[in-house]
Amino acid sequence: MKVLCVLYPDPVEGYPITYARDSIPKIERYPDGFPTPTPKAIDFKPGELLGSVSGELGLRRFLEERGHTLVVTSDKDGPDSVFERELPDADVVISQPFWPAYLTKERIAKAKKLKLAITAGIGSDHYDLKAAMEAGITVAEITWCNSISVAEHAVMMILTLVRNYIPSYKWVVNGGWNIADCVSRSYDLEGMDVGVVGAGRIGRSVLKRLKPFDVKLHYTDQHRLPKEVEEELGVQFHPDVESLVRVCDVISIHCPLHAGTENLFNEKLISKMKRGSYIVNTARARICDRDAIVKALETGQLAGYAGDVWFPQPPPMNHPWRWMPNHAMTPHISGSTLSAQGRYAAGVREILECWLEGRPIRNEYLVVHEGKLAGVGAHSYKV
Repeated sequence: MKVLCVLYPDPVEGYPITYARDSIPKIERYPDGFPTPTPKAIDFKPGELLGSVSGELGLRRFLEERGHTLVVTSDKDGPDSVFERELPDADVVISQPFWPAYLTKERIAKAKKLKLAITAGIGSDHYDLKAAMEAGITVAEITWCNSISVAEHAVMMILTLVRNYIPSYKWVVNGGWNIADCVSRSYDLEGMDVGVVGAGRIGRSVLKRLKPFDVKLHYTDQHRLPKEVEEELGVQFHPDVESLVRVCDVISIHCPLHAGTENLFNEKLISKMKRGSYIVNTARARICDRDAIVKALETGQLAGYAGDVWFPQPPPMNHPWRWMPNHAMTPHISGSTLSAQGRYAAGVREILECWLEGRPIRNEYLVVHEGKLAGVGAHSYKV
């Protein structure tokens, strides 16, 4: 069996030989009681850099001892890429949302042996799910593995925008002490109306973390939360995104990308938001219209935009989100902390163990199986 694994490049100064911390907390269950990945064994130390090429998700020894071939690359785009060359005889593809190997309909047609595509993380929209269903390919991801990681990042970004943190930091490193410049765009989050689009695992985790800030919480989702959960969080439900954005000062996006959410935040919807609102997007870039975001920041309709997701990934140097005003963009890093990497690497190992031994993959991990949406895929995606 040939496993083709696409991971992001190593650090520019080389693969780490030491780390900032000696250990990370051990987590055995997620907030809803769902157990963390349970492979029979792992060949890495949690807290190591596993998501880059040299980290190999800790898979090489496991696969090669069983007679399988592992190809690991970061070269994923274009007809001459390693991914393109190695794909035709690959049995398994592993990719990440952070450095996605786009498994298009055309690529799937070339991959005659491909039977399993694994997302090392959560969010499998970089795979053409309809084409995967038609080809009989199983698609799986590591549900919950980095949901809290992303939720923490989203809360950080909200505070970064509202408190005008990045410009204030820049004054310090540039040798200044320009308090008036720093605070002229700085506000308290307290008392603001904050809404989330999508109240799944990440969205609910964001609401939970924001509750102690004494804000007014709102959400919209195609699946309404149970009444007791709404009461516990003190959150108001909105039947559609338009009614949500009209009342909120801050919007945090946590819905999956599909035909119904692509370019959801376009110029028309953004015009219905309060002037000076903020958008945080740690879901998928194409949920927001690229040029509409730029225009809204330039006119002041938006006071700030923070995103952890781009299209394509990585974005070209001339991507306007690199240079637009009042942004707090990061590379797609929210779900790839060293803590999360240990979980998604273990989850990939668990899925491969099940696949090789003919055991069922956890239903919660499944996105596409036996020609249809399954597991987390049936809950999150539309085809």
